[in-house]
Amino acid sequence: SRVYRGRMRIGTLAYRLGTTPDAVRFYERHGLLPAPERTENGYRDYSDADAERLRLLIGLRRLDLPLGQAAELAALCSEGRCEQVSAELRSALVQKRADLRRRIDEMGYLDRHLAHLEGDLAAGEPPRPLITLGKEDRH
Repeated sequence: SRVYRGRMRIGTLAYRLGTTPDAVRFYERHGLLPAPERTENGYRDYSDADAERLRLLIGLRRLDLPLGQAAELAALCSEGRCEQVSAELRSALVQKRADLRRRIDEMGYLDRHLAHLEGDLAAGEPPRPLITLGKEDRH
């Protein structure tokens, strides 16, 4: 990909951001990245502002924020309201971490359950219905 007038084609943009041209098109298709200008021969022609917005979107998605929430935060920052984004992002991260701790607890329970079942099977015991170790048997 070549750079034009300080602008870049989709391949260059994707490469700079560590993503793929298909991912860039995905963000465009969903209206999260404005449709870029086109060169005379029809190539997408992205600006540095497009790159920064996409960099933020990708970063927010890597934090596992829902697409809609990532889009809202990126739009606010594009409007110069990054301080509001910081406050909302802090709140979202607190919630994400609470969800993550809950999922870790659930996975720990599942691991203990599987180890117990594996032990029973290794001892030659017939498998019991999985439902016998329900929530009431936790902790």
